Amino acid sequence: MMNDRLSYEEKKELPDSVFGLPERREYPMPDAAHVRAAEAYFRYCPEELKPKLAKAILQRAQQFGVDVESPTVLSYANQ
Repeated sequence: MMNDRLSYEEKKELPDSVFGLPERREYPMPDAAHVRAAEAYFRYCPEELKPKLAKAILQRAQQFGVDVESPTVLSYANQ
C-alpha cells in the first residue's frame, strides 16, 4: 500500500507550488500518489475553493500522467 501521508516536516519542505491550495498549503501533490489522494479528498474542500483545487488537480495530474476520473473534479475544473 502506498503511503499518501506526509509528515509535518515533509510538508514543511514542499514549495507552495505543489499544493492544490497554495495560500492554505493544503492538498499537497508532489507526486502521482498525492494527486490521487487530492482527488479522493476533494469532497472535503470548501465549496468556494473547489474550482481552484479542481484545476490544480488536473494540472498536476497531467504532469504525472494520472487520469482524473472523478466527474465532480472534472465538472468543477470546467467552471
